[in-house]
Amino acid sequence: MADHVQGLAQLEILCKQLYETTDTAVRHQAEKALVEFTNSPDCLSKCQLLLERGSSSYSQLLAATCLSKLVSRTSNPLPLEQRIDIRNYVLNYLATRPKLAAFVTQALIQLYARITKLGWFDCQKDDYVFRNVIADVTRFLQDSVEHCIIGVTILSQLTNEINQVCADTTHPLTKHRKIASSFRDSSLFDIFTLSCNLLKQASGKNLNLNDESQHGLLMQLLKLSYNCLNYDFIGTSTDESSDDLCTVQIPTSWRSAFLDSSTLQLFFNLYHSIPPSLSPLVLSCLVQIASVRRSLFNNAERAKFLSHLVDGVKRILANPQCLPDPNNYHEFCRLLARLKSNYQLGELVKVENYPEVIRLIANFTVTSLQHWEFAPNSVHYLLSLWQRLAASVPYVKATEPHLLETYTPEVTKAYITSRLESVHVILRDGLEDPLDDAGLVQQQLDQLSTIGRCEYEKTCALLVQLFDQAAQTYQELLQSTNSSAVDITVQEGRLTWLVYIIGAVIGGRVSFASTDEQDAMDGELVCRVLQLMNLTDSRLAQAGNERLELAMLSFFEQFRKIYIGDQVQKSSKLYRRLSEVLGLNDETMVLSVFIGKIITNLKYWGQCEPITSKTLQLLNDLSLGYPLATEHKDLSEHFSFLGVNNQSNLSDMRCRTTFYTALGRLLMVDLGEDEDQFEQFMLPLTAAFEAVAQMLSTNTFNEQEAKRTLVGLVRDLRGIAFAFNAKTSFMMLFDWIYPAYMPILQRAIELWYHDPACTTPVLKLMAELVHNRSQRLQFDVSSPNGILLFRETSKMITTYGNRILTLGEVPKDQVYGVKLKGVSVCFAMLKAVLSGNYVNFGVFRLYGDDALDNALQTFIKLLLSIPHSDLLDYPKLSQSFYSLLEVLTQDHMNFIASLEPHVVMYILSSISEGLTALDTMVCTGCCSSLDHIVTYLFKQLSRSTKKRPTPMATDDRFLHIMQQHPEMIQQMLSTVLNIIIFEDCRNQWSMSRPLLGLILLNEKYFADLRNSIVNSQPPEKQQAMHLCFENLMEGIERNLLTKNRDRFTQNLSVFRREVNDSMKNSTYGVNSNDMMS
Repeated sequence: MADHVQGLAQLEILCKQLYETTDTAVRHQAEKALVEFTNSPDCLSKCQLLLERGSSSYSQLLAATCLSKLVSRTSNPLPLEQRIDIRNYVLNYLATRPKLAAFVTQALIQLYARITKLGWFDCQKDDYVFRNVIADVTRFLQDSVEHCIIGVTILSQLTNEINQVCADTTHPLTKHRKIASSFRDSSLFDIFTLSCNLLKQASGKNLNLNDESQHGLLMQLLKLSYNCLNYDFIGTSTDESSDDLCTVQIPTSWRSAFLDSSTLQLFFNLYHSIPPSLSPLVLSCLVQIASVRRSLFNNAERAKFLSHLVDGVKRILANPQCLPDPNNYHEFCRLLARLKSNYQLGELVKVENYPEVIRLIANFTVTSLQHWEFAPNSVHYLLSLWQRLAASVPYVKATEPHLLETYTPEVTKAYITSRLESVHVILRDGLEDPLDDAGLVQQQLDQLSTIGRCEYEKTCALLVQLFDQAAQTYQELLQSTNSSAVDITVQEGRLTWLVYIIGAVIGGRVSFASTDEQDAMDGELVCRVLQLMNLTDSRLAQAGNERLELAMLSFFEQFRKIYIGDQVQKSSKLYRRLSEVLGLNDETMVLSVFIGKIITNLKYWGQCEPITSKTLQLLNDLSLGYPLATEHKDLSEHFSFLGVNNQSNLSDMRCRTTFYTALGRLLMVDLGEDEDQFEQFMLPLTAAFEAVAQMLSTNTFNEQEAKRTLVGLVRDLRGIAFAFNAKTSFMMLFDWIYPAYMPILQRAIELWYHDPACTTPVLKLMAELVHNRSQRLQFDVSSPNGILLFRETSKMITTYGNRILTLGEVPKDQVYGVKLKGVSVCFAMLKAVLSGNYVNFGVFRLYGDDALDNALQTFIKLLLSIPHSDLLDYPKLSQSFYSLLEVLTQDHMNFIASLEPHVVMYILSSISEGLTALDTMVCTGCCSSLDHIVTYLFKQLSRSTKKRPTPMATDDRFLHIMQQHPEMIQQMLSTVLNIIIFEDCRNQWSMSRPLLGLILLNEKYFADLRNSIVNSQPPEKQQAMHLCFENLMEGIERNLLTKNRDRFTQNLSVFRREVNDSMKNSTYGVNSNDMMS
């Protein structure tokens, strides 16, 4: 420990400085000194002294957090006796000091939970010493209210701690799942039963909830019940952001608690008897109970359970005093949504009070929608309930009436009218406009599209009536000379909502359930939107409304999906109506309206990024799904306004790639081998390239202008290159760009390597050009173009790589944008060219050409400049790196074998970490790379044992490295086996391929690993586990031939099934450090 940290008094002063001072420098000094203290050898004894004698809460907090760090560390862990002593000490400390500061109590309970979790499988004299948690807590529960609160909080925090995957990577997921499963099987139900019994006792007494401690106790009990019900029972580890409508996988052993209706009644009774500040927690518990998996009950039990649940909901709706509280309201909306996500409409209609309940729910929904400004985030759950109800109508077999034809139109009407009425209030009071939250609006419209299709005649009649009113008022306001701008904006806002809603209900058309009458109604709605579009387009020269335009584009997108394309009947009643009203007789004429709108938008809204990108997306979708052969000539006249715009920012030009992809597709429809037409099409781009070449050839040029022209140009070219996926058209593009314009791209990388806004588009273009999409890169037998293209690629990677490495240290928050993004594109480019199958890489060494070596050496330099953590933290980087590594280990293993030992170890450890990655693509790539490496090693070893000619020095060297560091390969064998046995292995086939090679290379280690797994099982299971391992190697020979591998893969899937069956019924633990490391 540092000299200047003397005694407890000094530590206490440092703690005060850390937590109280406002002076950053003083806090920084204190932090530094305390970090030294944490790392000092006598930290443990000092922490105990602080807890015993410390006078301030801050020093107690420091001691608790330091102890948590000490018990969590994996290197040099604390011995078992010491951890038992700390556990007992913490419990006694909490029992003798019930009135500590809340944050100190919290930190000490966290410490207890951490020790218990990490020591769950630790044995002392055949006793699992950390598992008697209920006994630990019982003495707290038999004492004062303060002690009770501590006891309940301990259980609650422990359940939470065991349920949570450790944020640090030192404790693997496999160990976490085994602890969580064991805790679930041995303790969780007892804890849940205890919490329900304590809640029953509490609700039986007349609690004085004004008393802070009794209020606190009830809150902790509810949190404990919620943590038990919210437990991740089967290891799906859903994160907070995932879809809310999930099932709670309650174990079968808990059936009794849910068959007994008193559990459900307990929570409904509590809701009505406690203050609104606590009732959201009760509702959260009810949401979980309502989501219990269906298979827990048989049909009769489920009907009974549902009946009690619906009764409880009815009681809340009949006495809605607590619902105005936003938290209560939100949780109650979630509870309503669960009624349909977990039960079928056919089951609901059979409940005794169904007609009354559906009426109450409909009234509640209508009232909620009318008060649109209250709790807008909760509306999602109500709409999802009605969406699911409406979607079930065609399938319901029950004879009881569902009454949805009565209530669904009321919900639809409430939603539509409330949105329209909100417009002028938002404008008047300057509130946030929900239309600005595109995600939320889209989500609600998706739900409405199903709800509105129920009783569609009523929906259409309402929309037609409202639209005609709004459109007429709007027209009158535009014609009047003294109308106010506010009135016009209000009408535009109302029309915006109506256009969005019309688009949504048309998008809700289900082909098998639609009638001619409904298609004719769609026609009525479409005519009105197109007439409105004609009106607004005619005014664009003076003024336009961005939100209304975005709504139009959303409408067009829905219309395109439903009514344009090969699968639509041309005799649809919709087209008949369009023909009568607007003279649009067929699909081609409607398409010309689309194209006209796209051109108008690009002309008038070129500066508005949201409209431009959505317009181009629409063009792109049309070019994909429908041959607009006749239209593309129309479009090519409108290049001019997409020319280089001097006001635009470099990063604002992304839309251009989409635009040129669509144009490229349209051009390809009738391009054939017509080079003149291609030259004509490329004229604006040829001129732009010449202009850049001109600028770069002079010493003094306007750098910004050159960058802007070049970036726009390479974005356009990438769009075209992406669209040209046939050999003839792509070869025209290739001959156009190479060799004439390639030096300009290389020069740009040299000049502006430090500016990612400039280099990323250039690198992406190159990556697209070398990508052999649909076998478009096929050069003639006499053409050297494949090799020349690789030379250019190698030159670009080397130029960029060597220069970007000169930047030195880049701040963490900028490192992806400035460096890693470009590196990631280089990796993708190298992967594309190495696996493109149009270059024979053997010729480079044969003719003394260093292009291949340069590219690979640059890859290694770039790789070594990236920390391991970054490789997995950035998804695009990890995908491009691991897919490149797969190609290198497959085709260029000689290069990998020739690398320095530290580079080989870096690559192997990156594979080892990638094996446990969450991204299946990364994990599968790692298995494949590992398989190639292991196969290579196995072949080299087999060769060296046979009297073959001496292998190359590099092969010897690689073998030597692997023999020096056997732990690397052993670690991977352990990891792969671990994942297959203990985890939800989603790519078992990929995992099986390297495993055989790993076993054959490490037979002794495998035998030890097998014994440790067998011995870790309960005695009665050991024989079965031993047999599983015997069967795994049954009939397997000592070679890596395909036939042998396939047999091993089959054996492995049987092995995994048998092991899982064997372990399902045991609370197992693996004490082997190898298995856990």
